[in-house]
Amino acid sequence: MGVKSFSITDSVYEKYSTECKRLGLNMSKQIENFMKFQLEEEFALREEYIEKLAKIRKERFSPVADFEKHFEDSV
Repeated sequence: MGVKSFSITDSVYEKYSTECKRLGLNMSKQIENFMKFQLEEEFALREEYIEKLAKIRKERFSPVADFEKHFEDSV
């Protein structure tokens, strides 16, 4: 495993480092866990969202000039 470098402001680094020390956590491991979560959850959700958008884009659309008038009976 190699050393990686990231640009993080000093104030954020110090605050996070202090909080990890206070809680007895390994800062590197916490950052790795965050990245894993992003990959597993957020990107999976994005893929699902992209698939839903693709389905929506294939649907037929009706142009609406004035939303208020078009939907006034719906309220």
